[in-house]
Amino acid sequence: MRVKKYSGEMAPFDESALRHSLTRSGASEKEVDMVYAAIKGYLYDGISTRELYQIAFEALAKQKDSYAARYSLKRALRELGPEGFYFEKWVARLMTEDGFQTLTSQTVQGHAVSHEIDVVAQRDNRLLAIECKFRNDPDAKISVTTPMYFKSRANDISGITYNFFDSPLEFSAGMMVTNAYFTSDSINFAEYYQIKLLSWNYPEGKSLKVLVDDNAEYPVTCLINLSEQEKKFLLKNDCILVKDLVEHPEILSQIQIAKDHQERIQREAKELINSPQHHNG
Repeated sequence: MRVKKYSGEMAPFDESALRHSLTRSGASEKEVDMVYAAIKGYLYDGISTRELYQIAFEALAKQKDSYAARYSLKRALRELGPEGFYFEKWVARLMTEDGFQTLTSQTVQGHAVSHEIDVVAQRDNRLLAIECKFRNDPDAKISVTTPMYFKSRANDISGITYNFFDSPLEFSAGMMVTNAYFTSDSINFAEYYQIKLLSWNYPEGKSLKVLVDDNAEYPVTCLINLSEQEKKFLLKNDCILVKDLVEHPEILSQIQIAKDHQERIQREAKELINSPQHHNG
């Protein structure tokens, strides 16, 4: 049996990969078996990855909202688009959770030209320039020309003292973050020139999806009980992480929604960030 990818390319159906992604949702082995049994009847040769995802998502939601929410992480990151403005804010929040001070969309003057830096992050006298590469296509790959271009920008701002967070510092490193994938050439180039990369599946064991699951840094777009309008409202009001919603439940009362619906959203949010995740990478 084959699966049709977003690009139109056909790939063999991989049962173990599907089971692994179902397990990552937080579902128990028994629940994964039940969900897989439910999915099996819908499979056919040439099924699109989008349809397969939808069937799995709905089967997980029947077990628990938070399983479906966790399973939808990749889609939820695409919902931080379409231009990726909220993706930058979300990346800044990831850095803040890791003990950095952050600013988004900063313009700095380099030796030759000025540059807009998506996220500036500072911790322990280290100043990082972070470039966010947001993609709407779930199978998109960032080619080697992107880190090459980023390297020339990093060179242009190196050796200059900038004043962020009341400390005069030079940029000590560059980092690129994407919700998509890096090509192997991109990875080789970045490793050689010491540009830190973070993508959906890289670095192994510390990729974006692993970091998010391990630290419960889910964007609010994960929540399945929120409508598109409600998600937009929360993002606009700087409620970026599901954690923010749990810590500030009063923000929901600013949206005209019924009390029981608010409670359902809160229950899902708490389940999502409090469930014990047992990962093996």
